[in-house]
Amino acid sequence: MKRFKNVILSCFLLILGICWISPVYIVFINSFKNRAELYENILAFPKEFSLEYYEKTTEKMEFMKVLGNSLFVTIVSTVLIIILSSMTAWMLVRNNNKISKIIFNVFVATMLIPFQTLMMPLLQEMGWFTNMGIPMIDSLGGLIFMNIGFGAGMAVFLYHGFIKSVPVALEEAARIDGCTPWGEFWRIVFPIIKPTTVTVAILDVIWLWNDYLLPSLVLTSKGKRTIPVATAAFFGQFTIQWNMAMAGLMLTMIPVIIFYLCAQKHIIRGVAAGAVKL
Repeated sequence: MKRFKNVILSCFLLILGICWISPVYIVFINSFKNRAELYENILAFPKEFSLEYYEKTTEKMEFMKVLGNSLFVTIVSTVLIIILSSMTAWMLVRNNNKISKIIFNVFVATMLIPFQTLMMPLLQEMGWFTNMGIPMIDSLGGLIFMNIGFGAGMAVFLYHGFIKSVPVALEEAARIDGCTPWGEFWRIVFPIIKPTTVTVAILDVIWLWNDYLLPSLVLTSKGKRTIPVATAAFFGQFTIQWNMAMAGLMLTMIPVIIFYLCAQKHIIRGVAAGAVKL
């Protein structure tokens, strides 16, 4: 009976896995097809695996340019979120008073607010800064600034839980040895919270790399587009270049899939560590 249950469970998981992987399969095989093949059968293999549409796609997207923009925004945003959020969480944990608790609860509350309810007021406010000479709209720096704001809530939440488990005695010993608060954090605390740092980095890289809505609202110049925004150019108002769009989507997915596969073992470990003593 137990063996039968295991077989049923394995079959269920196999079907579930196929359902999850099927969109990637459809995008991949259709990125090699011409229009006639694509409309004939979207599930069939192409008659020929040619890189023709990938070459056209990279040229039309200006792939190397948008790849550089995406890398810059993703890396800088992630690094700044990690630095600022870890220091914020450390100060909130070590200064355990009512004000700190209120600030922490505000950070957690921001995770519950849908971006769609904020995007119009946000763009209006950022437009005011731009009119005052501080480039926020159509600026990679402005996009990074907004990414930090939207990513800080979750990062502070994860760091806060882990730092609670870090013994204060370690910092006190460092302070007795003449270490400054800056040194206490970077030499003692930050190396210990590495599992959470890796988790925050993984989650933020995946989010920022695939983010379309905020960059599409903020970045208006063609030369400042990120990869998801550039891929949207294949979806026109009246026509859709499906084969080139599929090739563009594959080019978008490949870097983050490779990154995820290399770093996935750290996710569960880091999230579990961040759940300690919440």
